[in-house]
Parts: sequence; C-alpha cells; structure tokens
Amino acid sequence: MTGAVIVFHDVSAARAIRQKMAHLAHHDFLTDLPNRMLLSDRVANAIALARRHGKQCAVLFLDLDRFKHINDSLGHPIGDELLQSVAQRVVAWVRGSDTVSRQGGDEFVVLLSEIEQAEDAARSAEKILLALAAPHSIAGKELHITASIGISIYPEDGRDAETLIRCADTAMYHAKNKGRNNYQFFTEDMNVRAVERQFLEGSLRRALTRREFVLHYQPKINLETGAITGVEALIRWRHPERGLIPPALFVPIAEDCGLIVPIGRWVLYEACKQAQTWIDAGLPPLPVAVNISALEFQSKDFLESVRAILNKTRLNPRYLELELTESVLMQDAESTAPALVALKAIGVRLAIDDFGTGYSSLSYLQQFPIDTLKIDQSFVREITARSLDDTIVSAIISMAKALNQRVVAEGIETGEQFAFLQRQHCGEGQGYHFSRPVSAEELVIFLRTKQELIPQLRAI
Repeated sequence: MTGAVIVFHDVSAARAIRQKMAHLAHHDFLTDLPNRMLLSDRVANAIALARRHGKQCAVLFLDLDRFKHINDSLGHPIGDELLQSVAQRVVAWVRGSDTVSRQGGDEFVVLLSEIEQAEDAARSAEKILLALAAPHSIAGKELHITASIGISIYPEDGRDAETLIRCADTAMYHAKNKGRNNYQFFTEDMNVRAVERQFLEGSLRRALTRREFVLHYQPKINLETGAITGVEALIRWRHPERGLIPPALFVPIAEDCGLIVPIGRWVLYEACKQAQTWIDAGLPPLPVAVNISALEFQSKDFLESVRAILNKTRLNPRYLELELTESVLMQDAESTAPALVALKAIGVRLAIDDFGTGYSSLSYLQQFPIDTLKIDQSFVREITARSLDDTIVSAIISMAKALNQRVVAEGIETGEQFAFLQRQHCGEGQGYHFSRPVSAEELVIFLRTKQELIPQLRAI
C-alpha cells in the first residue's frame, strides 16, 4: 500500500442550518419571539399541566394603541424598532416559565403558564402596562405608547388553546372600547358584543358607497349677542336596519379598521360643499368646523386633500375650521408645527378640540398657530357654585384671551352653566341649551328667521 485516500463529510454545518430553519419556523423574524404555531403548542401544554395539577393558567392578548399612527407618520423602520423595544420590555416583566409571543403586526400574546388566582394575571397586566408607558428611545426620538390587554383564564373561559386565545382577543377589544391603556377580563357577554362589532364593521365598509352617512350641524353661539357664529359638522349613520347609530359606536371601529380616513374625507367634502351651498343661496357666510382624526392628520396627502376639496367646492378657506385634539397635535410635536403652518398658509382656521383633557405642553401651545380653544364638555358639565372645574374653565378662558385666541365652551346644557360662562366673558358656546345638532335644512330655518337660540340672553 503506497497511500490512502480519506473521504469525509462535515455534518455540523448541515445540522446548524436545519436547526436555524426549525427555529425560524417557530419564531417571529423581527422580535425572535415564539410565533402563533409555537404559542399554540405551549398553551396546549400549559393547559395539560394545569389540568393535571389542578391549577389555572392565563392568556393575555396585548395590542398597542394607535400604533398605525406611528408607522404612518414616522415610517416602518422606526415602527419595527418600537416593536422590538416592546417585546424586550414585556419579556423582562414576565417569569422565565411564561411565554411571550408575537402574533403579527402590533399584537402580542403572553401565556402565564401557572397562576394561583385570576388576580395574578391582573398584576402581570398592570406591570406590563407600566413598563410600556415609559418613553421608548427610538432613532433619537422619545416615543410614547400604550396598550390594551384582554385576559382569559383556564378553565373558566376555555379548555383549549384556540378558545383561550380567542376569548383574550375579545376582551382586548373591550379594553379598547373602555378607553385604551387598560386591561379587561373576558366575560360571556363580550361574545355578544364581539358579534355586534363584527356586524357593525361589515356594515361600515358598505356605508359610504350606499350613502348611509349624513351630516348634522350644531350652531356655535356668541354668548353676548346670541348670534350664530359658526357650526360644527357632526357625522350621523342612518343604518337601513338599525336606524340612527351614534358616532360613539362606529367611530372607534372605523379608526381600528382603517376606514376613518375615507370617512373623514367624505365629511370634509360634504361640510365644505354645504357651507358653499348656503352662501350661494344668499345666506350670510357661516364658518363650518370639521373634526380631524389622528390618522387623517398624519396621512401624507392630507394637506393636498384639503386644498383639493376647497378648490372643488369653491369654499373660501376662511370659512373652514379644522378641529384637532391635543393628543393628535402632541403625538409628534416637531412635525406637527410645520403641518399646522402649512394649513394656516392655505387660510383655514385651526382649533384645539376637547382642550384640557390631553397632555399638551403650554410652550407648544404658544408656538402652534391655533385660532381657537374649545373647552371640553366634561369641565362645563361639572360647573357648580363651588367646583374645581369652575376654576379650570376660568383659567382656560383667561389663557386663551392672553394668547389672543377665541374660546368656545362645549356641552352647555343648563342655565347655570350659561350664566357662569357669561360672567367669565367666554366668547362662544354650543350645546343643547341652545340647539341640538340639526339637519342642513333645519339650520337654514334658524338663519332665515333669525330664531333666538338663547332663552335668556341677559347676563345673570
């Protein structure tokens, strides 16, 4: 034998590739958390162990609040980094034996593999909400995010993985309806509401094409003279089977499923068209106010759409007022200011709606080109002889005057509220004390007959 030939095959690389592929098949590519498939297996295992040991386990379904706004305004790369930051914080606040999974988008599921009582799940949810509320430093920006959490418990709410996850998802939507940034336990009646929500969402997708929306207009009144100074356009949904559906029921659904932008564009167009129709009919020009949602304001073509609607309807921009809430303005204050300046350059008016309920900075309030502050009706509603809200309302009126801004009080319903606002020299107001929201035709009657909208105009 003069030599040897050795043939060998290194199987370690192939094994590593197979392990990597197996990992990718069961984990989310962005956060490296377990995916839906792996979560279902772990929930099933947790249920089996809980059944054997006579214990409970819990599923927490977590959805970030208004995450789409961040994606749309700051871009998907920043949104992805934020999702990674959220994943890290949630993992840090649960036990090593628990599972944190990303379901896709901005949805996460936490499996608490073993709990003694339901309160344990509640405490975990509270910790997660607190952890997420702290600012997230992403790409040199401080981003604020909250979440809504739904909780289901084995065995009360379900005895298999699919049912527990579905029940937690249903409870999460209930948390959204409760105002977001909270947690809710699943209850049986939530199933009924979930079916109702699905029905409304399906109907909502057809409502625009079927022309089921109408606008009503609530007059704004000069509290000294009684003159109508403008109107606020308010959407109403006339469902062919359910009748009149209030905005409080369908607007949150429209926001969640992405329909609020086309609906908002329709409202803006119809309000501008109606305002010009009144002018063409020989009525005095009447400024019309339109509420703008966060998704509308942050959409890239919002400015152009306002211009296009004004051109198409021939309405002078001075007769259009856009109402935005404090939370919308402050989501990304640095980019908000240029957008407001651009809108002012068109000639439209700008108002802060529900003032006093958000988290605005007074320094930004001074920098933003705002024309009007609207005092939230929650403050007006609580006006009494000796109320803290009286002081807040007085302070807002004084501040608005110091900033040379109009002030409008919302939700005036009683003579006592009206009298107090008169004494404080609040410029304008609206509410059922003067008029409910009325159709365009009914408003024409007010304008033509100069009907008195203040029952007792004299200062009290």
